[in-house]
Amino acid sequence: MYKRILVATDGSKLSNKAVEQALKLAEVTGAELVALKVVPRYPQTYFEGGVALANAEVEKIEKQWQEEAKVIVAAVQSAGQKRSVKVKPVTVKSDLIAEAIIAGAKRNKCDLIVMASHGRRGLKRLLLGSETQQVLTHSHTPVLVLR
Repeated sequence: MYKRILVATDGSKLSNKAVEQALKLAEVTGAELVALKVVPRYPQTYFEGGVALANAEVEKIEKQWQEEAKVIVAAVQSAGQKRSVKVKPVTVKSDLIAEAIIAGAKRNKCDLIVMASHGRRGLKRLLLGSETQQVLTHSHTPVLVLR
């Protein structure tokens, strides 16, 4: 059925539910799992919500975020080993999270994307946006959304 499944995770409680379901699905289908964590750049301007910092500080913060991302995908890999599911941990640096997820699925030749959704509606959805909605709208790869 599925040969390679991409699970997008940020390490949150909600995305961990998606990881758990992706691991179960990979186990049942014999698929390989690609655990993807997208790491954003540090915001550089006031309008992006960032505080002006020296370049060295920005690099330090981004390095810390990258290390935290590696821990998150390594945890998915460890959980996969317990279930005999092959997991490829991947971190990508991008401000365009949905695009990075779609590109990651394409680059890794995945035939399914699994991700979580907060299930926001109305004004909250409009104001906060939805990476899941963007992936659903623009991906040519099937998407399984969990809440």
